[in-house]
Amino acid sequence: MALPTDITARVEGALKALRPYLEADGGDISLVEVTDNLEVKVELHGACASCQMIHMTMKGGVEQAIRQAAPEVTKVEAINWSE
Repeated sequence: MALPTDITARVEGALKALRPYLEADGGDISLVEVTDNLEVKVELHGACASCQMIHMTMKGGVEQAIRQAAPEVTKVEAINWSE
């Protein structure tokens, strides 16, 4: 299994690649933690925190980018948003 710091770095890289798109719409995202169970917790900021399209952004953008960078991740969730 990859070292947690390696997973964290890969997740941060995925979020960094997404950040310009989120910022263009007045939002942002930050990594809160990668748990021992390889669950990724993120926090949405600005316009992203209240956007009507956040479900699509989380599933089609954030989760997909994180899973591509770190396939061993078991779950991706925003701590300040729920489905």
